[in-house]
Parts: sequence; C-alpha cells; structure tokens
Amino acid sequence: MFTDILKGDSEGQDKTRKRYKILVVDDDPNIRELIVETLCDEFKPIEARDGKEALKLCQEERPDLIILDVMMPDLDGLQVCTRLRNETLTSHIPIILLTARGMLDDKIKGMETGADDYLTKPFDPLELEARINMHLRRSIRDGEASPLTGLPGNRAIEETIQGRIRADLKFAVCYADLDDFKAYNDRYGFMAGSEVIKLTTQVILESVDKYGDEEDFIGHIGGDDFIVVTEMERAPLITQEIIRLFDARIPAHYEPEDRKNGFIISSDRMGNITKFPIMTISVAIVHNTYRLIDHPGKVAQIAAELKKYAKAMEGSNFVFDRRRVD
Repeated sequence: MFTDILKGDSEGQDKTRKRYKILVVDDDPNIRELIVETLCDEFKPIEARDGKEALKLCQEERPDLIILDVMMPDLDGLQVCTRLRNETLTSHIPIILLTARGMLDDKIKGMETGADDYLTKPFDPLELEARINMHLRRSIRDGEASPLTGLPGNRAIEETIQGRIRADLKFAVCYADLDDFKAYNDRYGFMAGSEVIKLTTQVILESVDKYGDEEDFIGHIGGDDFIVVTEMERAPLITQEIIRLFDARIPAHYEPEDRKNGFIISSDRMGNITKFPIMTISVAIVHNTYRLIDHPGKVAQIAAELKKYAKAMEGSNFVFDRRRVD
C-alpha cells in the first residue's frame, strides 16, 4: 500500500542529511566486507548472504538501493532482481548488478530483468560509490514520477489525498490493481509486463479524460497498482470505462494460442504449475461520503479490504464501500 511505501527511515540520520540504506547482496564475505567498508561513512549498509535473505531484508528494511551479485547459489541475482521488480513494494528500488562476468550478453540479460546498472568485478570502490550516488540522485529526482508511466508517485498521492482531507472535501479514491500480473510476467517476461503497465496507464488516462475533470488526480503507486482521486459521482463512470477499455485491449498482449485457450500456464506463488485466465483488473473505490477519513492510511486500509472482494469475483470488477459509519 502506498502509505507503507512512504514510510521514511528515521534511523541512521544525523541532523543534516539522511544516511540512505544500501543492501549489499553477495555470497562472498570478502566482497561484502569491501563494499560495506567503502560505504559505511556515507551510507547505512545492510548485508545479505544470499538471494533468499535479500528478499526477506527488502521487505523488512526497505533499502534505498541494492547492490546485487549475479552469481549466487540457489537463487541467483537475476532471479532476485526479477522478483523484486514484480513486487509493488520493491519495484521502484534502484538495483546495481555486480558480477565477475563481463560479457555483453550478460549485461543485456541483467538489464532485461529490470536492473538499473551493471558493474563488473574487480571494481573500483570509488566508482561504485559514484554510481550509487548517481542512482540515488536520479531516484530522488524521479521517485515521485514513475519512469515507466510518467505518473506521479507515492508522495504526490499522499499529499493529494491529505490536501482533500485538510480542505474538508468529499472525495473518492479508485485503487486499481491487475489480477494475475505476476503470472503474466513470469510467462512473457519483464519487458512484456512493462508494456501491460503502459497499457493500463493509457486506459486510465483515457477514462479520466472522458469522465473526469481537471481536478482529478492519477498516480502510479508502483508495479501494477494505480490511483485515481476524483469525486464519488464520477468514480463509477471512470472505473467502468477503465474496465471496458482494459478488457478490450489486454488480449492483444497475449500470443494467439494463449488468447484462443483463454489462459496461460505459469507458476503460482507457491511454485505450483497453474492455469491463469487472461489478465483482468480489479478496482476498489474508497470514499468519505458516509465515513470520516482523516488520514491517507485509512484509504489504503479500506482499499485493501475492498480489493479482496473484487478479486474474489470472476473477471474484471469494481467494488465501493457501502458501509455507513457514524
């Protein structure tokens, strides 16, 4: 949820600047030690010995940047990178791949998984630090606008909702989320998944352009999650148009055989081979018509509850909060 993503780290800060968390992932303790020693004066390094520990720490620590070794046992760096890019809470984190390989094909493969940069061992510690600073500056500059969609990010989303609350306005938040996007990404790859995200962006823009007004706000939380802030009267019309356009256009992003079958074969989160239908979209509409919403976090909480209902239904659907709370 966007409020989780927006939680800052108050630890490791002095009075003048934030010490950014850098997750260092390498199975070689000597390499980890070298990187940590290089970074410890300016940053807050965190160590992971393998891919599984890296994924766990990403969820717990929310690092600002990841230095990721490619050649690791069990779960290699490319697999870790792909998983991070497929998760909403980690999809935006800059990733620098680090490996002994220097072949062009390996660099291309790394970039295709969603990595932001590539550094070959042996590396110059000063160059590594310079690249970290470059990506952090870019992340700070672009962090509030998704590089893939161009839409405002999480801080702008929270500020927009908070502004409606402060002004004591009635508002509705449409929280859109793709169904079975991970399975599609696993089946077709990261680049194809990016094209679906772009499709979703275009669908939402067209829908708001048709039924919204200039006061409406569109944001990209990250991954396959989007936000539209509008008024309750317009929310159902916008949402129905989003669903109509998405359902009409998404089949073109599947291969002919998969379109004909109406499903793809992919692995679920437990690793089981499963049939997944053509992707759909679920939208939760949260509004303050009948209840007090005094913080953006309340929007995220209600949206999470509503999305469960929408996703439990077959096909693309939207649900809105009908509960009256005095």
